[in-house]
Order: sequence, then C-alpha cells, then structure tokens
Amino acid sequence: MNTDSLFSPFSLKSLNIKNRIVMAPMTRSFSPNGVPTADVAAYYRKRAEGEVGLILSEGTVINRVSSSNDANVPHFYGTEALAGWQNVINGVHTAGGAMGPQIWHMGIMDNHHSGWVPSQPFEGPSGLNRPGNNNGNTMTDSDIADTIAAFGQAAADAKSLGFDCVEIHGAHGYLIDQFFWDGTNERTDAFGGKTLSERTRFGVEVIKEVRRRVGDDFAVIIRLSQFKPSAYDNKLAATPAEMEAWLSPLADAGIDIFHCSQRRFWEPEFEGSDLNFAGWAKKLTGKATITVGSVGLTGEFMAAFRGESSQPSSLDELLRRFDRGDFDLVGVGRPLLADPFWVNKIREGRTDELKGFTTAALGELVM
Repeated sequence: MNTDSLFSPFSLKSLNIKNRIVMAPMTRSFSPNGVPTADVAAYYRKRAEGEVGLILSEGTVINRVSSSNDANVPHFYGTEALAGWQNVINGVHTAGGAMGPQIWHMGIMDNHHSGWVPSQPFEGPSGLNRPGNNNGNTMTDSDIADTIAAFGQAAADAKSLGFDCVEIHGAHGYLIDQFFWDGTNERTDAFGGKTLSERTRFGVEVIKEVRRRVGDDFAVIIRLSQFKPSAYDNKLAATPAEMEAWLSPLADAGIDIFHCSQRRFWEPEFEGSDLNFAGWAKKLTGKATITVGSVGLTGEFMAAFRGESSQPSSLDELLRRFDRGDFDLVGVGRPLLADPFWVNKIREGRTDELKGFTTAALGELVM
C-alpha cells in the first residue's frame, strides 16, 4: 500500500498544510459551560504532534442562546471560551499543525439525555427536527438575521485568533441542513420553497456573511451530508442535476472546499457511476473537496453510538479514488480520536500497530 500521494502538501488561500489528511470534527462535550479546557488544548496539540495535516475542531456553537443542547459543548463566543480557543490554536501552531474551528448551530434538537436545556426554546426553520416532530420555535425574520450575523462573527473571531480556516456545519440534520431539507423546512417565505435550490437561501446568506467578515483570502469550508441521523437513506439531491442546483449557489456565495460527509466513503452517490459524494461535488463545482466516512475502519460512525466496535481496514480503495483525482483531502475521524499517532503509523507503514475503535474512546480525551 503506497500512501505517498496522501503526504503531498496542499495550499488554498490561507490554508497551507503538509499532507492531505484532515481530522474530522467529532463532538466531545469536554468543555464545561462551553469553555475549552487545558485538556482540550492538549488533545488537539497531540494530533498536531502526530502530523495531522489539518485539524477541524469539534462542533463549536455560535452566539445564539439555543444553539446548543449540551452544556459541555464548546462555545465560539464570549471572553472565556475564545480565550480557551486561543490556547488551542497556539498549541496546534507550536506543534507545527494547522486548524480551523467548525462553527455550528444545532437548530431544533431532541432534549439532551442529561436533562439540561437552554434557557430559550430551540429554533429552526419550522420548529421541526424531523418530519412530524416539533420541539422548538419557528424562526422569525429577525431570528434569521441575527443568526446569520452570529455565524459571521464566529468566523471573524476565528480569523482574529489565528486559525487557518473556518468550517461551517451544514450537515447531519442541524440548523443549516434543516433549512435544506423539505422534511424540516415548511416555510413559504424566501427561506423556504418546493425545490432544494430555493431552500439553499439560508445557507447562501450564512456563507456570504462569513465571506464578508473574513475577506477573500481566508479559506472557508462547509460540511454537508445527504443522510440524516433520523433518515440514513435520505438524499437531498436525488440526481446530479439536483446536486448541482444545491451546491453551485453555495460555491458562488464563497465556499472554497466542500466537506462531503458519507457513512461509507466507498458508496457511489448515484447510479451509473462509482463517484462518491465528494467526487460528484468536485466534478459539478470545480471546488476542492474532502471525502469522509469510515476511512480506515470496518464499521461506520453512527454504529459506534450503538456500542459497535470497528477494526482497522485497508486504504487501497481510498487511494485508488484519491489518485484518480476524485477528491483533494481525506477526513479521518474515529482512528484519530482513538490514536493521535495514526497518521505517522500510516506514513511509516506500521499497519500492525493500528488500533481499532470502541465506544470507550468516546468517553475520554485520548492523549
């Protein structure tokens, strides 16, 4: 297994990284009252020491009271939380790494198992977090405007703290994705619509504001998914034409890189081609893409929450697709969560030292 191609450098605007491996965002909930601790900083620094090309942070919520359903998910606003993120990026840069925060609004959520709830009701396009399940408020025009501004402020803060890029979370059934999906967006105003193209409006406005706040030379990524945690077989875009109508406005608004989340990266997106989501996104928009989904492991991520373990798996199919140019970067989640030195082991051919993944790793910050 020749992995040399994964270890070529990549540059795009503010982003200059040593290899093509990206640490995918993974919610950790180790930031009491939203403030990243010294342990969180050490966790990310350790991945930089392990030669990860680009670290994307766990989801970190913007300045909206109901943007989170978990008191221990980090904030990307407020003096204390931003000071915590300053420590994180300083440590990553000292270790020779690059990093961007994933800025996030969860939208309408189920109540957290801990019993904690925000002081104001959850908010979303139509009060729904899945078809038929109402657990929050429908956003007003002013709610939408303030939320767009909060995304922009978070991106501006990321740049001022010295991060190398920013990622907007637009996947997995959270707020931006709730606007995309007709199952959760029943609006009849300019932020709704019968077509996916019409329902991109909120995402487009978020991207435009982020781009306005960070300037033209700062790399902006968006994470997208076709599937929902409540609907694994969902496809927002059922055809390449629908996908182009979804992604092109986002690209035109200012996205540099599409982070294309799949449960399994090797699954084709549409019949008649073996291209995956990232492959199609690159073909349709011409933008750089990140593929992600069970890279290096036998099982997929959502199964981990059901207690299923995964074992190391071959990267041959990933390399075949990468080498023919389907995507530019490779997102790796659970292997890096469980082992900060996974990248070094891959580069050095130490495959016998690779670790599997168990749910125990979700309960700690592995150093």
